[in-house]
Amino acid sequence: MNIIIPNQKELNNRINEIKKDSANSIHILSDFDRTLTKAFFNGEKTPSLISHLRNGKYLTADYAEKAKKLFEKYHPIELSKEISKEEKKKAMKEWWSTHYNLLAECGLDEKTIKQAVKDLIKEDKIKLRENAKEFLKILNKQNIPLIILSSAGIGNMVTEFLNEQKLMFKNIHFIGNTLEFNKTGKFGGIKDKKIIHVLNKNEAELKSLPVYKEIEKRRNIILLGDSIDDLGMIEGFSYKNVIKIVFVNYEDEDNLEEYKRNFDIIITNDGSFEEINNILLRILE
Repeated sequence: MNIIIPNQKELNNRINEIKKDSANSIHILSDFDRTLTKAFFNGEKTPSLISHLRNGKYLTADYAEKAKKLFEKYHPIELSKEISKEEKKKAMKEWWSTHYNLLAECGLDEKTIKQAVKDLIKEDKIKLRENAKEFLKILNKQNIPLIILSSAGIGNMVTEFLNEQKLMFKNIHFIGNTLEFNKTGKFGGIKDKKIIHVLNKNEAELKSLPVYKEIEKRRNIILLGDSIDDLGMIEGFSYKNVIKIVFVNYEDEDNLEEYKRNFDIIITNDGSFEEINNILLRILE
């Protein structure tokens, strides 16, 4: 594992400032897919939670093909450097609105989600990063709120995974696309009717939620993500100090300088939480 710290002095200053304010001043903001979880296993890229449904095993036979066509249409827009952010946001909302309608048409239900997550775990297609379990346990012991702000298509799969691992602690709050089900267990719509995607997840979204009261005075933040866009998670929040950490899971030398300008710690080679845990323990000692 390689760890890049562009400015060690500045990082130390932030650690010391947060330490002076105590554990009661901290909350954690984190992405889920390939941030809390590994990006590769046995040399293969791990699937995002929702992409696991595309193998055609769980829903109607035509789901995988239709979902793939949506991906091929909208994913290039998400990655494009020529398209404006506003146009991208519009496209992302359109993508996921269409995809949720497709999921409903193809028979998604609560039982399917639970089975898909069990299979992912059994087949070793999703794993927490090394030392991530210890990270979660430290936060729980210290009662430090962890906000998982996820654009994962089916947020229920995130919470189901953590429940299966017996790690869905009381200090963990999930903000994402949570699906609601009717009395027969069939998919009935998105909770709060608000679609969260990679370009609109930020703390401003939390102000109307109960968890905001818990974190609004905890103005020291540790932010964890796996892309430049994850910096958007702190938009709209009046923070005192923030330590920004990114997992660079792929060969991305073209953007390395941008990561160095924007993040305090860059962890490459699908690395572990060891460095993050060490910093957290420094703050808490």
